[in-house]
Amino acid sequence: MEIWLWILIAVLAAAVIFLIGKLYFLRCAAREIRARLAEILSEDTNTLIDLSSRDRTMRELAADLNEKLRVLRGERQCFQQGDLELKEAVTNLSHDLRTPLTALRGYLELMREEELPERAKQYLEIIEERARTMGELTGELLRYSVAKATVHEIPKEELILNDALEAGIAAYYGVIAKRGITPEIVIPEAKVRRFLNRNALSRIFGNILSNAAKYSDGDLRIVLTEQGEVTFSNHASGLDELKTGQLFGKFYTVDSAQASTGLGLSIAKLLTEELGGEIGAEYEDGVLRIRVCFPAERKTTEQKT
Repeated sequence: MEIWLWILIAVLAAAVIFLIGKLYFLRCAAREIRARLAEILSEDTNTLIDLSSRDRTMRELAADLNEKLRVLRGERQCFQQGDLELKEAVTNLSHDLRTPLTALRGYLELMREEELPERAKQYLEIIEERARTMGELTGELLRYSVAKATVHEIPKEELILNDALEAGIAAYYGVIAKRGITPEIVIPEAKVRRFLNRNALSRIFGNILSNAAKYSDGDLRIVLTEQGEVTFSNHASGLDELKTGQLFGKFYTVDSAQASTGLGLSIAKLLTEELGGEIGAEYEDGVLRIRVCFPAERKTTEQKT
């Protein structure tokens, strides 16, 4: 009887060892699939999951994932091709519109030199305003298409965020002053150094300031912290929490009558994220706050690369 008991214990022990070994190899195969999948998705390669395990279930799982990867790759290629064609179409359209608009403005200038009835002069002013607005919209659309196409090609260098912010404010000071806005500016004495792109940074600050000039109730406060965060705040009675949540959406405008495509803040978001920063907006007690932050860790990352 004791012999059969020992045999039973040995069989059970062998089964447990076998199951533990099976579980171990299954876990190894699962980790291999996970690592390979992460590698394929991060590097955007055309390779598939090649599993070393001979387990039938895990190989079937890998085969199913490979099939999904093929479908995903095809859809991504279609999207990229369509996106490229759309960018080219927008760019070409923007260029094509500039020529007739320039000619139209020229003829309008000639008409101003003619003796016209008072009613005709009023109509002429309306036409000139619409032509000017259309020219601005065309330029903004072209700038967006260029920014979208070249966003991954932005070179970076070490710069002082304090100086870049001051330069951005100076460039748009005239626009702000026309609205009767005298900005309150708070910039620390300590130099905030980051690895960024000067032109992209100027575009980011310029688009935010342009937004403030359009929708501010007459005030603007700009604060830079030593942590690399810039806050633009102003009273904006034309906004609410819902509208604020849509500010960074493409083609969104607070007022449809404004001469804007709504691409300014969308471009700012696009460039900020490409530079490794974060941008967001909040609305509280009638005050709009747009925050742009470039973490210090970005410098370490750039130096390693």
